[in-house]
Amino acid sequence: MNKLTLRDIALGGKRVLMRVDFNVPLDGDTITDTTRIRAALPTLKYILDRNPQAVILLSHLGRPKGLPAAEMSLAPAAPALAQLLGQHVAFAADCIGAQAEAAISALPQGGLILLENTRFHPGETKNDPRFAAKLAKHGDVFVNDAFGAAHRAHASNVGVSAHLTAVAGLLLEQEINYLATTLERPQRPFVAILGGAKVSGKIEVIDALLGKVDKLLVGGGMANTFFAAQNRDMADSLVETEALAIARNILDAAGDKLVLPLDQRIADAFRADAAQQLIAADSDVPPGWQSLDIGPATVDAYAKVIQSAKTIVWNGPMGVFELPAFASGTVALAQALADAAANGATTIIGGGDSAAAVEQAGLAARMSHISTGGGASLELLEGKALPGIEALSEA
Repeated sequence: MNKLTLRDIALGGKRVLMRVDFNVPLDGDTITDTTRIRAALPTLKYILDRNPQAVILLSHLGRPKGLPAAEMSLAPAAPALAQLLGQHVAFAADCIGAQAEAAISALPQGGLILLENTRFHPGETKNDPRFAAKLAKHGDVFVNDAFGAAHRAHASNVGVSAHLTAVAGLLLEQEINYLATTLERPQRPFVAILGGAKVSGKIEVIDALLGKVDKLLVGGGMANTFFAAQNRDMADSLVETEALAIARNILDAAGDKLVLPLDQRIADAFRADAAQQLIAADSDVPPGWQSLDIGPATVDAYAKVIQSAKTIVWNGPMGVFELPAFASGTVALAQALADAAANGATTIIGGGDSAAAVEQAGLAARMSHISTGGGASLELLEGKALPGIEALSEA
């Protein structure tokens, strides 16, 4: 970590401009999951305890394409944060201009305000220097705590860093320490688990991990493409036909490092109440059927590998965990990781659906670290530099 962190700067009497990741799921005006808001609390409490003049929060929500969209307003996040923090949180209906400046000026000493969605302006995603300068005017120092947006070179996380001393918040620092530092010097055996729907979106991750791990366990829809690459008939299962050649190349290069499921739970429809059966991995999927989860033999085999590991990274579910009938493989592996963590292993959950699955299984508190950024964590696993981290001031 060769970047400045929150602990490296004085905050007393300063206007602290802070980039958070409040890209939360909404059902109308109701936030259905406050995980990302809760993740910002340690950094916010640290700053508020040091008597700043004010704390000004920036975030995006959704993809409004540079225009205001009522359904993607951050307004519901202000009362949600206030309830979690136990302090009033003001809200400004814009993130730049007279309206934002007036709302910030009206804050009491130590006040906290959330500004409207930065993506309501086209300059945000274009990292427009003029838009970034207008955002930077709100603060004396800049704290970036939005790991979920760190892989994007946008105005509110990269552009503002050209105008202010830019430091990592506690959450961003923690993400870097776990996902970058731990992966550079993992305790061995080092095991990675990759799932999710597609091989194509994780080619670089697979290539990067094969050079580092002792075992790479594969599940989810992406396993189907590897099986199809071995000339197995996958019937109606999700298969990326355009990625078959890539899958064959990966299998040839990986040797025994890459481990595929021993059995699969298949269904005659993509429905929770579909008929289902277990088949061995060397069997073709019957016509009209599709693979939706790993089977018990795979769970047992993968759990043994996990039990012997000292460092485990997991990105992507083992099946269609949104349907309870096909969540057993994902939940069982989550339990195996929780048990491994209890025995001293470092268990890192790579955000996105993996994080949702662990939360759904009620095992989140038992993991070493759950990343708040699916896309950002994948790019770190690939070994890529993240613009939001690169833009921070050098230590």
